[in-house]
Amino acid sequence: MGLLLNDSRFNKVKVFARHSTGLQSDKLEEHIVNFDELDNWKKQITGDVLYSAMGTTLKAAGSKEAQYNIDYTYQYRVAKIAAANNVPEYVLVSAAGSDPGSKIFYSRIKGELERDVKKLPFETIHIIRPGMLGSGRKDTRTGEQIGISVMKAISLIPGLAKLRPIEGIEVAQAMINATFKQVQGIHSYTMGGVFKLSKANTMA
Repeated sequence: MGLLLNDSRFNKVKVFARHSTGLQSDKLEEHIVNFDELDNWKKQITGDVLYSAMGTTLKAAGSKEAQYNIDYTYQYRVAKIAAANNVPEYVLVSAAGSDPGSKIFYSRIKGELERDVKKLPFETIHIIRPGMLGSGRKDTRTGEQIGISVMKAISLIPGLAKLRPIEGIEVAQAMINATFKQVQGIHSYTMGGVFKLSKANTMA
């Protein structure tokens, strides 16, 4: 969020979230949303680009049904409204390994969302598929910390640098940089491609 607010190429940043960001800016227009009642906000879901990065874990959600609502249903509904409101560009944070046919629940949700948003009439869609997120998150759990350490070690092997954990700020920068590639159609970036995109020079 801070990257958007500090980027002079954006004159307004609308946020639709379940909780306040706690940020202050003349650019910021914050909407605290009940995503089960999106019709109340659909006239506000307008602009030049929609960034979608909502997600949770099964443990935090409490059930597969609740996780599906957050990772698929809410995001798809927002994307569908934005497309109907003629928002031309959509940038989605998905995940490496996303596959609608996967036996892994999380990968299947992400794959289903990718599949279905690609059918919406956006002029441009960018799908960001990072690997494991790094240690900057407040809710990083012990198992994830172990996984991060393992992936960092593996990434030291020649040719496997793209497997290293990626920080949230790098994913956010990749999303912004995708917007300014000035291309149309559907584009996907996975792991190494996300690192490369996060470092791309897209400033005018």
